[in-house]
Order: sequence, then C-alpha cells, then structure tokens
Amino acid sequence: MPQITVKAVVLGILLSAILAGANAYLGLKVGMTVSASIPAAVISMALLRMFKHSNILENNIVQTAASAGESLAAGVIFTLPALILLRYWSDFPFLDTMAIAMFGGVLGVLFTIPLRRALIIEKKLKFPEGVATGEVLKAGTEGGKGITQIAWAGLAAGLYKLGQTGLKLFSGSVSGSVTAGRSIFGMGTELSVALLGVGYIVGLNIAVLVFAGGLISWLFGIPLYMAFANPGEVAGVVGNMEGYDAALEIWSQKIRYMGVGSMVVGGIWALVSLAKPLKDGIASSWEAVKEAKSDDGPEVLRTEKDMPINYVLWGVVALAIPIFIVFTQVIDITHLPVSSNLYWTTMGIGVLFSLVAGFLFASVAGYMAGLVGSSNNPISGVTIATILATSLILLVLLGSQLDFSVDSSRAKAAAAAAIVVGAMVACAAAIAGDNMQDLKAGQLVGATPYKQQIMQIIGVVSAALVIAPILSLLFNAYGLGGVLPREGMSTEEMLSAPQATLMQSVAEGVFAQNLEWNMIWIGAVIAVAIIILDKVLEAKGSDFRTPVLAVAVGIYLPLELTVPIFIGGMIAWGAAKVVASRARKNDENPKKAKVEAERKGLLFSSGLITGEALIGIILAIPFAIQESTDALRLVPQSFAPYADWLGAAAAIFFCIWLYKVAVKK
Repeated sequence: MPQITVKAVVLGILLSAILAGANAYLGLKVGMTVSASIPAAVISMALLRMFKHSNILENNIVQTAASAGESLAAGVIFTLPALILLRYWSDFPFLDTMAIAMFGGVLGVLFTIPLRRALIIEKKLKFPEGVATGEVLKAGTEGGKGITQIAWAGLAAGLYKLGQTGLKLFSGSVSGSVTAGRSIFGMGTELSVALLGVGYIVGLNIAVLVFAGGLISWLFGIPLYMAFANPGEVAGVVGNMEGYDAALEIWSQKIRYMGVGSMVVGGIWALVSLAKPLKDGIASSWEAVKEAKSDDGPEVLRTEKDMPINYVLWGVVALAIPIFIVFTQVIDITHLPVSSNLYWTTMGIGVLFSLVAGFLFASVAGYMAGLVGSSNNPISGVTIATILATSLILLVLLGSQLDFSVDSSRAKAAAAAAIVVGAMVACAAAIAGDNMQDLKAGQLVGATPYKQQIMQIIGVVSAALVIAPILSLLFNAYGLGGVLPREGMSTEEMLSAPQATLMQSVAEGVFAQNLEWNMIWIGAVIAVAIIILDKVLEAKGSDFRTPVLAVAVGIYLPLELTVPIFIGGMIAWGAAKVVASRARKNDENPKKAKVEAERKGLLFSSGLITGEALIGIILAIPFAIQESTDALRLVPQSFAPYADWLGAAAAIFFCIWLYKVAVKK
C-alpha cells in the first residue's frame, strides 16, 4: 500500500504546523504539553476519508508528521522564551528561532534511528501512547466518531475561551486566602478547560502528584516562610500587597525555587536510573552500524528497514556546521568579550556538547517514552540538567577572563549561551521521545520505518517554519513570564512560561550568583524523599508511583494551574471506575470497557485543549494590533463579580460534560 503520498504529505505539513501552535500556547500557559499522536491519527483518518483511495499506512504517515510538530514546540517553548526573560532577545527572530528548532529537531530524528531497534525490538518496552495510536489506526471505523468528539469539544472550548479572554464574560480564575497570624494560606484555580483536558490525559497518578507539589508550596512553603522568616525580609518581598497577591509574590520570589532544586535532582536521577538501559542502547546502536556495513547479512524486511546508518552518521556530522554558525550568530563575540581563541573554543565546545548530550538525552527520552509515554516524559528534567552542566562548563571556561559578578550583561550573555545549547538538546530529546512512539505505532500497523523517519523530518521542518511567528505573536499579545513587550499592558492574561522561567533562573543564577540556594537545597531534599518513597512503592509492587519530576513541576507551578489538572485526573479515575463496574454487572469485559472510556475521554480532552489553544492564538492577533487584551471586551470592569460566577458555572459544566462523554455506553 502507498505510504508517502501527496495528500499525506500536505496533511502532515498542515497538521504539524497547527498542532505546534496549539502546543506552544499550552506549554507557555501551564508548562506542560501532551502528545498529539492520537488526535492527529483521528483527524487524519477523517480527512483522508474524503478521498477515494486512502489506507491505514497513509493515516500513520500523517500522524507521524503531525505529532513531530507538537513535540518540537515542547522543546522550543521550554527553553527559548528564557532569552526573552533574560532581556537578551526583545522578540523571537525568525531565522535564529527556526534554525535552533529545525536543527535540534532533525538531530532528534537522526538519533532515534539507531535506537529504534534497541528500544522497540530488543527491549520490547510498552510505549503506551504508541500502542494506543496503533490501536486507533487499526480501529479505522471509529475515525468518524472520533473527529466529531474532537470537533464538538474544540468548538465549545473555543467559544468559552473567546468569552473568557476576548469578551471578558467569564473569569479566567478565582482565588482567595486565609490569614493566620503572620502566615497566609492561599487557594485558587484557573477556570481553564485545556488544563482540565491535560489532567484527564495524564491520569490520576500524575495529576495527584502535580497537585501535591502545589500543596507543598502553598499549604506549607509559603505559610512557613512567612511565619519564620525575618519580618523585614517578608515585608521587602510583599511590599503593600495583601492576601492572595502577597502569597503569590512570596511564591514567585522565594518558594518556587524549591521547584528548581527538585527539578535538578529529578533530572540527575533520571540519568542515573537509566544508566544501564542507556549503555545497552548505545551498544545496540553500534551493532546496527556493523550490520548495515555488512553485505553478508540476510535481506531486511520492508517493515524493518531504517534510514541507512551512513546517512545518519553523515547527517549528524553535517549538522555540526550549521549548528556552529547558529551559535556564533546568537552569541557573538561582542556579547562575550574574551580572546578570539577562547571564544571560538567555547563555541566549538557548545556544538560538541550539543551533539553528545543530544544523543544521550535522546536515548533517555526514548527509553522514558517506552516506560511512561511521551506526555509524561521528563524533558524539563533533562533540559535543566543540560543547562546546569553547560553553565558550569562556561563558568570554568570564561571565568578567568570575565568577572560575571561585576558585569550583569556578560552574565546574561553566558546564560543565553547555555540556554541555546539547552534548546538544541531539548528539541532533540522531545522529538526523540515522540518519534519512538510513532515508530512503535508504525510497527503495529506494518509501516516502513525509513518512510516514517522521512515524514518525521518533514514534520520538524514544517513546525520550525511556523514556531517563530507564533511565539512572537503570543509574546506581543500577552507577554511572557513577567516580561511585557510594551509599557502599560495588562498582566491579567500573561502567559507564565513556567518552564522557560525555570531555565532562565538556573542559567543566570550560576553566573550572577543570585539564586535562592536555601530554597533550592530544601527542594533537593524534598526530591530525595520523593525518590525514596517511589522506590518503596516499587518494591511493594504498588500501582501508584511517585515520579519525582511530576511533583517538582507542581512545586514550581502556581497552585491555581494544578487544581484543574487534578480535577481532570479525578474525572478520568471516576469515569473508569463507573464504566468498569457497569461492565461487570452486564457480564462484559471491564478492561475493554475502561479502554473504550479512556479513548473517548482522551479524544474529547484533546478537543478541549486544541480548541482553547487555537482561539488563544487567534485572539493574539487583535490583541497585538490593538496592543491590549481588552480589544474585544464587551462588559465593563464592574462586571467582574458576575464574570467569576459565570466562569465557575461554565467550568463545572465542562467537567460534567467530560465525565458524561467518558461514561456514555
């Protein structure tokens, strides 16, 4: 059956660009992204039915390219917005942003080619989302129903987002606080259906851990800091703020750095715990190289044909040249005024580190995707480990000629260099994890691996071409992580960019020596305790586990972002229980019924995420033109109390709707 056809390529390019934009918005808003493989498979299935001739392998090719765009967006938005936060960039330059995303993404594709045999064939890992995608593709008769669920959910979520962010009819969040002595206990929630969908997709386990991380910060961290810190220090942080605003300011300036410590420990732990699988994967890769060079081996089946390994090796070597050029364009010698020899040596080490760390972390990301899926892949952990290691290397290299403590501009330039290296690695790792899922789905439906690998590169290039304009549009419309493109802009709709803020804090802190080290060490201790708990649960064979990076993300996120994620996870858990119980009563297979419920809820949740994200991007256009998020406001500021009630009521309606869809027989 034909696989790479004109219609498949066109659909793959379009969906890659659209899903890249949607995931960029989601990641900048909440710091988490979700896999788009299944929604892309359903959408492509429905669209290809409009043609007279189409087949399952074309569907698989389309979702392969489309999901590559979604993954590339994750690698980009976790890192490059940090250059805005550093005030190193004033916007997202098209060529630089595109080049970093494209070269990093293509590296990720190339690195996964030798890993396919090691992780999919020899290790036989689960690759849960890849298996689910393969099952959706095989169950082709469900494509029409699936696209209807995504469409209705997307339309409703889009209208809600329009009324919320554009027309201001619904509030975007509600919050409150209680004061006890010197301490403030804050509580709030975003009224976001996209976050509700995220919670449903990641499931109860991860949703509970993210919410628990939020409680560590807000129920314990903030009140304890206010109770025991020097009153003058507390007053210097909060100023004239009171209630929830004061708690939010303490979290922003102090407590969130516990999340930095937890993230660092989590990233290091991910590498340590995967040392043996990583070693096995590299060894298997070398075996694949030897077999590819041998002419005496048996003929390779079509379903086992990868892109020739010599193409992979030469491709990686060839990419080193444009990567070097990009580094010198983004970080030129005027930003790092050192001797010419030291500057070129630094750039060369940056390229070498990108390639070596890129392969190591691509291997880790591919292995983790096989264990927990690409949605739960700890890309942020390995990225922060990369940026921390790069920052320390640069500090050793450049510290002899540059006094970073005296000149803050040099510290920012060095931090920017570390972030650019981290961005290259993050894009490679994000693509690697998702591509391994796609290759697993392809194995299940009888696809040809090298054709999927070609489409993965096409998907990367498509997303790289649109990611810079989308990021620029979002930044100029909403602002990012506390940075506003213009004076006088409202911060109400600002995108928090939590992961990029984390990367900026670590990189700049290494050179400027202004990190909250006490909070970082506390977060590190918390992470160690969570790791120990996870090992105890593993020894007991518990289904509930405590991956440390999920808790670390919760510590770092504002509590109001973790609440709807928790609610979405609870809905997924409750729906699964109800469906399984009903199946047992009707003498049906409860496991099959749960899978069906999860699939319906997943598609509906994907529609919620896509609808809100796309309207968020579309609204950015009038906001950027009018230079105000009030450009479409229909009601006065005095309507705010009613907007709170309407927003809460609408959010409850979506919760009920999602539950009803999941449990519907």
